[in-house]
Parts: sequence; structure tokens; C-alpha cells
Amino acid sequence: MLGALAPSAPAQPEVEIEDPALAGLRPSFAEILGARRRLSGLLPPTPLVRHPGLSARVGVDCLVKLENTQPVGAFKVRGGLNLLLTSSPEQRARGYVTATRGNHGQSLAYACARFGSRCALVVPRGNDPAKNRAMRELGAELLVTGVDFDAAWEAARGLAEQRGATLVHPGATQALVAGVGTWALELLEQSPGPLDAVFVPVGVGSCVAGTAIALRARSPHTQVIGVQSAAAPAMTLAWRGRSDAGHPPAPTLADGLAVGRVVAETMAVMRALVDDMVLVDEDALARAIRWYAETLGQLAEGAGAAALAGAHQLASRFRGGRVAVLLSGGNVDPRRLLTVLTGEDRERG
Repeated sequence: MLGALAPSAPAQPEVEIEDPALAGLRPSFAEILGARRRLSGLLPPTPLVRHPGLSARVGVDCLVKLENTQPVGAFKVRGGLNLLLTSSPEQRARGYVTATRGNHGQSLAYACARFGSRCALVVPRGNDPAKNRAMRELGAELLVTGVDFDAAWEAARGLAEQRGATLVHPGATQALVAGVGTWALELLEQSPGPLDAVFVPVGVGSCVAGTAIALRARSPHTQVIGVQSAAAPAMTLAWRGRSDAGHPPAPTLADGLAVGRVVAETMAVMRALVDDMVLVDEDALARAIRWYAETLGQLAEGAGAAALAGAHQLASRFRGGRVAVLLSGGNVDPRRLLTVLTGEDRERG
């Protein structure tokens, strides 16, 4: 891995910029700053790296934030820990229930184990077996039901009511969004200079919402661009104004982004602050996974590679500038990874 950029004095001014666009949005920027303070003693900064070969492939100077190096292999641990840190003793005693495709569940399980709370996770049938195993190994109770995330969520809602546990939505829970937004503050402190754009994957929208609030406050010139799988475009279609009714997801390498319902809370932030949304196909996701392995020697799951695929798709817009992408997670089924790396799914032509 080349080009690790050591944290130094912040390259961006550490001042809060008053912006009317942030008024009334949740979480507030102050809540993200609070999450940063709470997490500082628990999670060391993740590396920000640059590789000339990767930038050449993408077509623009590209920095990569390695959130796949977090304790659970994904950025969402920031949100899980912030949730437990801001919960009351009574809430921790009641335990937590959520639906997940993997990384959110691992995040909550990790945080619950740290605080001695019960954690029940509902996953859809056919979920990534490696992620299921990882959640169980972190001490979570795993229940399998439903055909997709949305069906699993409805089951989680019923289970939480039955048990009197705290129900945690991965996008609508403000403490989660504030926690994951802290990665963007860290990014600005590590960047060697201004960033023209930051690309982030979008599932339920927690990451792009937290990122957009943090960047609008600290680096308002930086564009925030969300990336979704073309097989699961619900949030993109809603952001473009077509429909809030949702869109059933199809099978995709980016299973962590495969949601069909629009999350109103994160969509409100996206409509106010996100500059663009990009859909990438399966070939682009597979190519991005290979590029990470070939250049940085990093494992990326499909959702984790989405931001890089989006940056490549829009590279001509930022040529001559500098962008950053979030490698959000590396929790991938080894069999699926082998298929991608050996090129068995290589794009036609």
C-alpha cells in the first residue's frame, strides 16, 4: 500500500461555518462534533491513502479512506458505538433489535458486547453467510426471515415490540448518523489540501447524510456525491424527484446497499445538501473491487467499492482536481471475492 497520508495539522480550517442550509436538519453538526469527541478515545483514525496506479485507473487524483480497517471491518462501527454511548442505562438494559444485511448488524453487536447489552439482529433469507457468521461471533442473536431488508425490518419491528427492546433503524436513528458522519471530519484533517468532491455509498442514506452535514459545515466547496447500485436505485430515484414510493432491489454485488424503501429522515438531508447521485452497474462494482486489490492490496465488498466506481464514472468532471472516496467495508464472502478477483464475472467486451 503506497501513499499513506499521516494525520497532521488540519488542512481545512477548524471553524464552524454558519450555513442556513443546515438549519433544522438532523442530526445537527453539533451532534456530529459530540460524536467525534465521544469516539476519539475508542476508535483511532483510519488511514487516508493515495496510490498513483489507482488514481490512473480512476482518471483523477483519488484519496481513499480505509474504513475497512475498523474493528468490524466497516465504517458503521462509528454509529453503533455512538448509539450505545448516548443511550440511557435503562435502554442498554432493555437491549436492542434491528434489521441488517451485515455491517450495521456487526456494528450494533460490537457496541452491545462492549456495554453488556443484548442484541437481536434480523437478516433476510439468503444473506451473506460470512456476515451472518461474523454477527453471531460478536455475540448477537440472529434471526433469519423475509425476502429482503425491508421484510426483515418489519419482522424486527414486531420483535422489538414483543420484547420491549429499543428498535434501531440504520438510517432513521440520529445517533447512528451522527456517529458515521465523524469519518468526514477525520478525512478533512488528513487531506493534504482541498477536495473537489467526496464519493460515498448510499443504502439507507446514513453515511451520505452524516457526510453531507459535516462537509457543508467544514468544507462547503466540496461536492458530496452519493453512489448506489443500479440494481437498488430507490434512494437515487427519490432524490431525483421521481418517486418516494421505493423500488424493489434486484440481486447485486453491493448487497449492503440493497434497500427498496426510501428513508424519509436521510432523504431530507440528501435533498438539502447532496450535490449528485450516481448509479453504477455490476461490472463497475466488480472492477472497483479488483482495482483495490491490485493497487492498495485492500479487500472491498461490493458496497465498499461503490464509491470508487462512482468516482471513475464521473472522473472527467473533476480531472485536474482531487477527490476522496470512502472504502466503507471489506466484509465479503470469500467465494464471491474469488469469483470477482479471478475475473469470472468480468465485463463483456
